[in-house]
Amino acid sequence: MLIIGIAGGTGSGKTTVVEQIVEEFPKNEVCVISQDSYYRDTSHLTYDERVRINFDHPQSIDFELLVQHLRDLKKGNAVEQPVYSFVEHNRTGETVTFEPKKVVIVEGILILTNKDLRELCDVKLYVHADSDERLIRRLRRDMAERGRDLNEVLNRYQSTLKPMHEQFIEPTKEFADIIIPTNRYNTVAVQLLRNIIHQKLV
Repeated sequence: MLIIGIAGGTGSGKTTVVEQIVEEFPKNEVCVISQDSYYRDTSHLTYDERVRINFDHPQSIDFELLVQHLRDLKKGNAVEQPVYSFVEHNRTGETVTFEPKKVVIVEGILILTNKDLRELCDVKLYVHADSDERLIRRLRRDMAERGRDLNEVLNRYQSTLKPMHEQFIEPTKEFADIIIPTNRYNTVAVQLLRNIIHQKLV
């Protein structure tokens, strides 16, 4: 099994890079695991308390469970991934079954902040994009997909996302094997990555 970690700031274009990698392989050979599914269970908190959680801090992620799931997959065992609701800011109680695949892609803004997770990754990527571009993408996504209004997204960006990016996410570039700029369609970097994956799978 080949584990690929893809990190980068919010709205950097990680999803686009993941899609470009996934299309190279048959569906039965690759799966994508999102960090977003591993936010800690917050059932013990009220909704108002959950809204105030800093979800861009590494402590908000249940890395212990994510790392254990990756280790289980490497052993050939299926895992039950939590389902997370961005509307309720909590796990739903449901799970999704993931079977072991030849290629497992783990993506999320904070995945390279965790040493155990970094050590499990065979290839580590950091997707870079200009801060203005990231903000625009975040606005579009949160308003269209997560039911947030403009002021809520902007306030969260200024108070939480931007400082957390500078403190925790940007510094993880140093752990990346490849840094991919996504201000344009970077075919060379993606093809390089595909070649690395094919070589490791041989």
